[in-house]
Amino acid sequence: MNSPIMIACAHGTSNTQGAAEVNALRAAIAELRPGLDVREAYVDVQQPDLVDVVAGLPEGEPAVVVPLLLSVGYHVKVDIARAVKSRRGSAAALPLGPDPRLAQLLDQRLREAGTTDNDVIVLAAAGSSNPNAAVSVEELLGQLRQLRSNRMVAAYGASAQPSVPDAVAMLREELAGGAGAGESAGAVDVGGRVVVASYLLAPGFFHDQLAKAGADVVTDPLLPSPVLAQIALDRYDAAVAKMHEAPAEAPPVSQKEVPNQPSADAQQGGLFKAVRRFVTKYFPR
Repeated sequence: MNSPIMIACAHGTSNTQGAAEVNALRAAIAELRPGLDVREAYVDVQQPDLVDVVAGLPEGEPAVVVPLLLSVGYHVKVDIARAVKSRRGSAAALPLGPDPRLAQLLDQRLREAGTTDNDVIVLAAAGSSNPNAAVSVEELLGQLRQLRSNRMVAAYGASAQPSVPDAVAMLREELAGGAGAGESAGAVDVGGRVVVASYLLAPGFFHDQLAKAGADVVTDPLLPSPVLAQIALDRYDAAVAKMHEAPAEAPPVSQKEVPNQPSADAQQGGLFKAVRRFVTKYFPR
């Protein structure tokens, strides 16, 4: 039996470089899994639209939508869920994050940007009105804290608080209060900077906004990296395994579900009711 089709579904962007990075990610997924049918889809901005891709799938062939997104949010809970529900034999995988491998990749980006132990870090995510998205980001932040000793906070580009500029301003105030307060007071300027760690897949609107947040350093997005392709395949495999488990977990058909085949208990109950009606009618109390 052929493997289910993978629909690698991204958000979509008008940024040429960002679009190229996401296309390269799909190519990397296909390279890691020769023979797997990997298809392109988006939930916003770009075409083909996910709904159209799902509707155009070959009849009877199973498919798994893998969100090329970093957390659970509106697009996962509504757009992708709705598209999957519209077609029998389709399933949705979990988004790429959180994942310890993403925390390691963020740590790599921070090291590439020259981040030191004295710097403070804003983990900058896109943001979502869905509270589960913030939970995912906080979980990723916890994984990153296991790798670095820096002071870190999570912040968002939209729809959640704190915003990235607010978080940058807050951490800058902390640095000003703890360093350079005056040699006579015994304070030592440790030279800490505010660094924004871009928890975004690729260049685009949200990453462009990070440069305007007032930080000293902004890291590159997560792509390009082979880690993302492997995580996407892991999410796909987990969803396929769940699809295969579903029939085995289906409850056995009971007698109640078979037409015109009442159970023995039902038959006995009906007989008892008939006798009780007869006694009540002809032998009233």
